[in-house]
Amino acid sequence: MSLTPSRMMPLGTRAPDFTLLDTVSGKSLSLMDLKSDKATVILFICNHCPFVRHIEQQLMMVARAYQQKGIAFIAISANDATTYPEDAPHRMTEIAKEWGMPFPYLYDEMQEIAQAYDAACTPDLFVFDKDLRCVYRGQFDSSRPGSSAPVTGNDLVEALEGILAGNTVNPEQRPSIGCNIKWK
Repeated sequence: MSLTPSRMMPLGTRAPDFTLLDTVSGKSLSLMDLKSDKATVILFICNHCPFVRHIEQQLMMVARAYQQKGIAFIAISANDATTYPEDAPHRMTEIAKEWGMPFPYLYDEMQEIAQAYDAACTPDLFVFDKDLRCVYRGQFDSSRPGSSAPVTGNDLVEALEGILAGNTVNPEQRPSIGCNIKWK
């Protein structure tokens, strides 16, 4: 496990478009199919990362709560499934069901989308406004595996609440820390 910080896409960057396989439905889904007219959260995650597993339950709770408020969530795994078979699409399907994932779990087999977003780690979170401009990128919260800090999702929640209230999201944002994306 290599501790890797997110690279922090510049605020205001337009979300790169994509069409990827949803490992749950088996359909190809695009950003345009999935985006919200309020905000869209794109999560780069994977099945085996201890940093993702650490936040998994609270992340699902936050996603369910904010989906009810009209915010879209999309998870993408870009890990090399040849070297990391636990991150293969069939395992993604199993994990999505096991975790009760309330959003699509897409597979970026060619890793082009992760590169377009300059994603570096899992979890790496990006929030885009109704115009698909980046307003938040960084950590879910300050909790890490082995730390005493509770998993709350406060950093992401603060950004989402700001968007829903029509406020500018605080530009002081902390990078996520996690396992590096497993590049080919």
